[in-house]
This record gives sequence, C-alpha cells and structure tokens, in this order.
Amino acid sequence: MSDIGDWFRSIPIITRYWFAATVAVPLVGKLGLISPAYFFLWPEAFLYRFQACYLPWVILGFNYIIGGSVINELIGNLVGHLYFFLMFRYPMDLGGRNFLSTPQFLYRWLPSRRGGVSGFGVPPASMRRAADQNGGGGRHNWGQGFRLGDQ
Repeated sequence: MSDIGDWFRSIPIITRYWFAATVAVPLVGKLGLISPAYFFLWPEAFLYRFQACYLPWVILGFNYIIGGSVINELIGNLVGHLYFFLMFRYPMDLGGRNFLSTPQFLYRWLPSRRGGVSGFGVPPASMRRAADQNGGGGRHNWGQGFRLGDQ
C-alpha cells in the first residue's frame, strides 16, 4: 500500500488533485452522497449567468484564476472603456467634440460597403450589369424555366 501512496505523492500537485477529482467525483455521485444533477453543466446557467457588459471583467477573473497577467487585462479594459467613451458616449450622449475618427487612408484601402450580400446564387448588381453589357458574359441563356406544380 505504501507503493501506491508514494506514487500518488510523486505526481505533480495539479495532476494529483485532477486525478483525485476524476476518481472522487463520479464515486460520490454513484454512491448517492450528492445528486448527480449537480455535476451536469447546464448550458442555460453557463451561457446566460452574467450579462455581456460584464464579459471583460469575467475574462479578467478567469485570467486571474489560471495565473495569467491581470495587468494586461486591466489595461485592455481601460483602453476599451476609454475608446467607447470618446467615440460614442461623449459626442453622442453628452454633446461633446468627437475626438476619434477613422483615418481617410483606411477608407481608401478598405471601403465601407453596406449590403454586400445579394442573395443565394445571385451575383451582386454590379456583376449583373457587367454581364449584361458583355452580352451575358459568354454564357448560354437557358431561359426562365418552370416551377414545380405549374402546368
């Protein structure tokens, strides 16, 4: 029995507790000491437990738990809140000056188009006009066709 104890103590501490939990939790549920329903992950409780506005702080908490850099998360939250305030709250809600604007060279490189989706199987209007000017673009005109049930 000493060999098993020595082996268990020789495992790294995180792996030791993880291994013990994988043995103990199902055993506790099987023996009926705790209802197995408490061990299930309820998606509703997990996906809807906090609101979206708290997501940066939840991520900060998770990062703190796993031992990541909380300073980077705090700086990211600060920059995000500062951007939101200067871009939206101050000019729109408080009537202040707009301090942030998108540089014009980005509009030249990446134009802001809206409504780029034209439907399933239908080319955008600009492509249809080009095809009409080229006489159909070298494709055969198969006609309108018939719907099922129309006779």
